[in-house]
Amino acid sequence: MIGAEPKIKVGICEGSESIRIRLNGLFDIGGLPVFGLLNIAAEGGIIKASDGNGKELLRRKEILCRPAPGATFAIYDVTIGVKFHWERKQKETFCGDLKFIASGADKVTVINEIALEDYLVSVISSEMSAASPLEFLKAHAIVSRSWLMAALSRKKKQSLPLSPTQPQAEEIIRWYDREDHAFFDVCADDHCQRYQGIGGGREGRAAEAVATTRGVFLIRNDEICDTRYHKACGGLTEDFKTVWEAREVSYLSCVSDSALKHAPLRTEAEAAEWIGALPDAYCNTQDEQILKQALPSFDQETRDFFRWQVEYQRHELEEILREKTGMDFGVLYDLVPLARGPSGRIFRLQIVGSKASVVVGKELEIRRLLSRSHLLSSAFVVSVECGPYGLPVRFILHGAGWGHGVGLCQIGAAVMATRGFAATDILAHYFRGACLKNLYK
Repeated sequence: MIGAEPKIKVGICEGSESIRIRLNGLFDIGGLPVFGLLNIAAEGGIIKASDGNGKELLRRKEILCRPAPGATFAIYDVTIGVKFHWERKQKETFCGDLKFIASGADKVTVINEIALEDYLVSVISSEMSAASPLEFLKAHAIVSRSWLMAALSRKKKQSLPLSPTQPQAEEIIRWYDREDHAFFDVCADDHCQRYQGIGGGREGRAAEAVATTRGVFLIRNDEICDTRYHKACGGLTEDFKTVWEAREVSYLSCVSDSALKHAPLRTEAEAAEWIGALPDAYCNTQDEQILKQALPSFDQETRDFFRWQVEYQRHELEEILREKTGMDFGVLYDLVPLARGPSGRIFRLQIVGSKASVVVGKELEIRRLLSRSHLLSSAFVVSVECGPYGLPVRFILHGAGWGHGVGLCQIGAAVMATRGFAATDILAHYFRGACLKNLYK
């Protein structure tokens, strides 16, 4: 474990041809005092920095920019939500050191070096809204802090395979964990943790939440907990082994997202009944005020997250599967769930076609293959409508929840906070058996 606050290397952009930046204040760049517009490009494995008028300032394999006190930098056209349905570009402002490295002959990677606690202020107000209840933000600060340090510790040990593939005949089973990055510790997008800079009112309540929980981690068996989280569980959280490798993680197991006890789902009939119902759950909310307060603006665009429905004409789904897998299934006959976790999330699904029948998994791979971006979750039941000759003409997926379902349910936790639960109560609810410990001041 750790005894002092670390500094984190965050990858803001990777593999870009050029980057446009505004330095808000004075920066030292290779011994030169620079402010205002800055243009960065790679050429033959060398980084070239130019000012707003196109005047070249310096060329180096790596360029480090150190800010004067209070100086920040803004990066234009940062892509967020990469490959998800909310993907877009936006201008983002950051504090801390700024580094440019060449990643390939003509590609640039932008890295922000920043203290962990400052990093967390942006994370918890990017994952959710800085207007969220303070107790929820405190809980999220502890969860995000713990997740990152557990991930970095795991990377050093190199004991956990990331994004493994286990191909067998007619079977495609993959799971996607945090990616190892060659040039930095963690990326700035949903694949690690959202880190969308400062500004927009993010500093106030989020900064208070981070400051009041400074150095606090969730601990189990003298190790920092690998605290996963997702947007909305759909009423039951999921087991770790359903989504990632097949091992038990005691504090990442199925819990009822409610003061009521909902039994884990064990059969297809139970899953169908559960997904077709609207059970009592913290994340079962359509309260406009809560959602507006808790969710970032682009997440508010996704309204049907507790229960949702996606419809495909058969030919459309055949085309998506062909694009995603590179396989021709012919006429798509059926989608058959073979194995589910206790929240109803499918982790083995059989795709049955006239030319091929393949079993796919795990959770995220199923979501990826059955959508042009991603399904909200893999907790769904399938209805097939057939034509006059008995062939399917339409597939309807009736689903529950948003995200992988493991660990903290963000919307559920935000609702708990509005009902008076403290951060400690929220963490004890979602991470059973874990305890809090302050590892540095």
